[in-house]
Amino acid sequence: MPGRIRDADVADVRERARIDEVVGQYVALRRAGGGSLKGLCPFHDERTPSFQVTPARGLFYCFGCGKGGDVIAFLQEIEGLSFVDAIERLAARTNTTLQYETANGAGAGPRRAPVGQRQRILAANAAAQHYFAEQLGAAPEAATARTFLAQRGFDAAAAVRFGVGYAPRNASAVLDVLRAAGHDGDLLVTAGLAASGERGLYCRFRGRLLWPIRELSGDVVGFGARRIHDDDRIEAKYLNTPETPVYKKSQLLYGADLARREIGLRSQAVVVEGYTDVMAAHLAGVPTAVATCGTAFGEEHAAVLRRLLMDDDRMRGEVVFTFDGDAAGRKAAERAFHSTDERFTGQTYVAVEPGGRDPCELRLAAGDAAVRELVARRVPLYRFVLAATVADYDLDRADGRVDAVRAGGAYLGSVRDRSKRDGYLRELAQLTGTDPEEVRRILTDRGSTSDRRREPDRRFEPERRPESDRRLESQSATDPERPMLRLPPEPRTPRQRVEAELAQYAVQAPRLLPAEFDTLDTQSWSDPAFAAVAGLVAGVGGVTAAPDGADGGSGPTATGAGRAWVQTLRTAATEPGLDAVVTALAVTALVPDVRRSDGLTARLAGIAVGSRVAVVKSQLQRMRPDTEPRYNKLFAELIGLEAQRRALRERGLDAQ
Repeated sequence: MPGRIRDADVADVRERARIDEVVGQYVALRRAGGGSLKGLCPFHDERTPSFQVTPARGLFYCFGCGKGGDVIAFLQEIEGLSFVDAIERLAARTNTTLQYETANGAGAGPRRAPVGQRQRILAANAAAQHYFAEQLGAAPEAATARTFLAQRGFDAAAAVRFGVGYAPRNASAVLDVLRAAGHDGDLLVTAGLAASGERGLYCRFRGRLLWPIRELSGDVVGFGARRIHDDDRIEAKYLNTPETPVYKKSQLLYGADLARREIGLRSQAVVVEGYTDVMAAHLAGVPTAVATCGTAFGEEHAAVLRRLLMDDDRMRGEVVFTFDGDAAGRKAAERAFHSTDERFTGQTYVAVEPGGRDPCELRLAAGDAAVRELVARRVPLYRFVLAATVADYDLDRADGRVDAVRAGGAYLGSVRDRSKRDGYLRELAQLTGTDPEEVRRILTDRGSTSDRRREPDRRFEPERRPESDRRLESQSATDPERPMLRLPPEPRTPRQRVEAELAQYAVQAPRLLPAEFDTLDTQSWSDPAFAAVAGLVAGVGGVTAAPDGADGGSGPTATGAGRAWVQTLRTAATEPGLDAVVTALAVTALVPDVRRSDGLTARLAGIAVGSRVAVVKSQLQRMRPDTEPRYNKLFAELIGLEAQRRALRERGLDAQ
């Protein structure tokens, strides 16, 4: 049976799979200079992008959480795949044929079918989606489904574009097709396509119109099924795939695979309520529309959109929620305000159609332009929530205004950002016709006039001068139980900056460094991470052993040589954390310059010589010239060291 994938094939996949394209399916990337790209890390929550990708070297690294590696490692981490599954998926993506060595390594077998559970579920879902789509287009039984779509303004081309399908009423029809294709019953149950009953397995979705739910990568992970037959014994309007190893509804947004590129380009995401609303919005010219899959919009959905928007302190995107104009829509807006508004660095808005129509109904009644106009007329989410709350009270009465202020304050109290809260408070004052200071007093005094013992609500008091912020130094530098190597947070001293940049040259452009670099011992370095990199380079033969062309250039030869060198270093990096340090140095922007690299080497060498000068001077000061035989020898050494230091200092001027 085929076993281990050949190393040559792994290297081939790693070379062919463009890391910027793979990562770009999950994260909005923007240029960071020096040939690198940056975005919000998909592995931890952050407001300022610290996740960096360097296509020329095929690596990624997050300076926030420390995760890094090549395109294979990224896919393993983001999708929870094994090494083999990640290789096989990338091989399929790049049309690479894999060969598998036999157990004794004597021969090789052809590319095998994916064997991991995740890959098998995805294959079953893809086959099911293909079958459902065929049924919608051709089966007489699907006439009701086709009519349903047509009545909502969707033709056959739209159905194909969004992969819409139809599940026959026959409980075993799709299961028979899938089992005949090699997908066993247990897998179909695990995938959520089948369920077990008294008569055996049956399809979960029978006689229903189906929408495939896809990941950002485009893989089908589940389905949403709508009731279209009056005699359907299941009353629920929608049935969705249950939680499975690949389907997590709290992390999925319908249409995100189609919208992700436009979301990044326009810095806008439009959140609608249903599958047909997504279709209508895209067809009407709002290609940034997405929808949740049978659940309320939550924090994990917000995290997905933030990565696609690259919603950070500098590149602020906007999220537009569309809700029905009824009470349910208002509650949905309130829920979005409470649970997700502060998850976004940019602005959140709400778009409500006055007649209460959703985007699908609006497009059908008034055309594509009306849907675009709906999004264009958006209003800030906080303002919509406050206005809707205040509208419940009689503002012509003094007690009505007080009650309205208190009701609005209940929402503002959940806002952690004081500057935002103060701005919202002023708008609440304007909406209720109340002086801002009176609003603040009402909200601060949350007790009644008969109960003076209650503590005031200090959230609405004017901001007081904060005490000085005393931050503890990172424990990683002082905790003996954490020996893992890490880059210093930010080089502060001139020597640290020299060492950091010189280590970058050693990783990215070793051929630009003089042979003198290899003579620097680990004692020349003050930072243990950079010293470990120097030791690693020495261990693989020094910078002179780097392949020709590894000079940090952007041409094909330089790119290939640079990748090979970095891979050599990462393979040899066995010390804990050293692989991550090398990866981080490889993705950090560097503008290669041979004079600067020589100057940096000279500066660090000069520091080492300076240390020796200080030692020799100290020894000479303790000696008597006329009685100590070693005095003249040490004095001659000092003269030579001083001359060497002057020469190094002059060379180091190119690195100032």
